Amino acid sequence: MVTTYSCINTETVTRPATMGRNEVETHIGVVTLNRPEVLNALNLQLVRELDQAITDYEADDSVGAVIITGAGERAFSAGADIHENRELSPEDREAGQGERAGYTWHLHTSRKPVIGAVNGLCYGGGTVLATSLDFLVGCEKSSFRFLAVNYGQMNATWSLPQLVGIHRPRNCSSAAGRFSPTRPITWASSTTWFPPKNSWIARWTSRPGIARNRVDGLANIKQLLLEHSGLPIEQQYRNEIEGRTGRFKGLTVEEGFSDFLERKGRKPQSA
Repeated sequence: MVTTYSCINTETVTRPATMGRNEVETHIGVVTLNRPEVLNALNLQLVRELDQAITDYEADDSVGAVIITGAGERAFSAGADIHENRELSPEDREAGQGERAGYTWHLHTSRKPVIGAVNGLCYGGGTVLATSLDFLVGCEKSSFRFLAVNYGQMNATWSLPQLVGIHRPRNCSSAAGRFSPTRPITWASSTTWFPPKNSWIARWTSRPGIARNRVDGLANIKQLLLEHSGLPIEQQYRNEIEGRTGRFKGLTVEEGFSDFLERKGRKPQSA
């Protein structure tokens, strides 16, 4: 039976491959996040459908790997659907966060390799999705921003170090800055270097960087990264999920995204 989706598209593509001296066919599942009108924002319906698609591909022995990408020319995913979150009651929002957490862990532990084809901006919850995957590939339009620190929260403290080591996550998660091919993340280095002719003080304070973000958010991220050292990956994951609703609980949606909501206005959910 073919599953019908409203927020994603799926297809299985066939590609030739060489195994030893023989040419064989490989089957790859492709999932496209399909809400380009809102930059593929991750509402609950989309993440539920994505989880179901991964489950279906895991059960299909003909599929060797899965690729996730975004529809449209601009975005892989802009992150969580802020308008949806704003309309939820605190109880429903907390339940939704727990549901999302389960889906994220499923992505990270999927029995099939899952590759993120980051075809544009990847912000907030989009980076949580992306860093949970096995591999990432990008293009000249790819850019990443870890935005949770802006509202006293945290994300990817357990997953990003698995990709790039401990030093780069401290920069990425704490700065909430934009990383792209024109401002790349130097994965092998723990320091972001500026050309000698530029004053690093002026450069650092002229962009949305570490010093401009919430002090408690920065402290929480650093604390959790330090606590994670040497712990099993699942324990790191559980610590972040528990911390987001407990000792490191940040701002409400209204408080954390006040600028966004002021610019965009209130958009009730369509019936």
